[in-house]
Amino acid sequence: MPEKTQETFENLSYEEAREQLVGVVSRLEAGGVSLEESLALWERGEALASRCEEWLEGARRRLDAARGNGASTGSGAGTPGD
Repeated sequence: MPEKTQETFENLSYEEAREQLVGVVSRLEAGGVSLEESLALWERGEALASRCEEWLEGARRRLDAARGNGASTGSGAGTPGD
C-alpha cells in the first residue's frame, strides 16, 4: 500500500477522508494482514481521523461565529482553518 503524506490528507474533503477511514477500519476488522500492514493501516486511520476532526472543528467554529453575530462567514462550510 503506498503511503500517503499529511499533505495529501490536507487536500481531502471531509467526505473523502471519512470514506477512506471507513475502508481502513474495515480492513483492520477483517484481519488477515501482517503486523507491519496493520500498523501502517492504524497510522493511516489516525491521520484520516485527525483530518475529519479538523473539518468538524472548522464547522463548529463557523457555527459558533454565526450564532454569535447572526451571519455566516465565507463559502467553504467547515473548511479547516476558517
